[in-house]
Amino acid sequence: QVQLGESGGGLAQAGGSLRLSCAASGRTFSSYTVGWFCQAPGKEREFVAAISWSGGRTYYADSVKGRFTISRDNAKNTVYLQMSSLKPEDTAVYYCAARFLNAITTKRYDYDYWGQGTQVTVSS
Repeated sequence: QVQLGESGGGLAQAGGSLRLSCAASGRTFSSYTVGWFCQAPGKEREFVAAISWSGGRTYYADSVKGRFTISRDNAKNTVYLQMSSLKPEDTAVYYCAARFLNAITTKRYDYDYWGQGTQVTVSS
């Protein structure tokens, strides 16, 4: 089992950057595929990006390709989401999620563990 906690959210201006972190407990974090999702008020939780357990594969939603980068440091039990060229429509609560030793998926229900979320607000 793994516990996740996000940090790094806040207020940014359009065109700016933020880096979100997802810190995990547990010695086997390197065995988990990790995804980032976002949820804006009144909307469904949506897939943003994911990284395989080894870090060798990544996948992005079309809306963030070229602007966001997901990475991981298994020695620090942490996954990062570098967000650049932010847009007001990126405003949402961002969640990290994990699934054990499985392929990358964009479906929220495939992930077994979730963090509490961190708010990202982008002003125009």
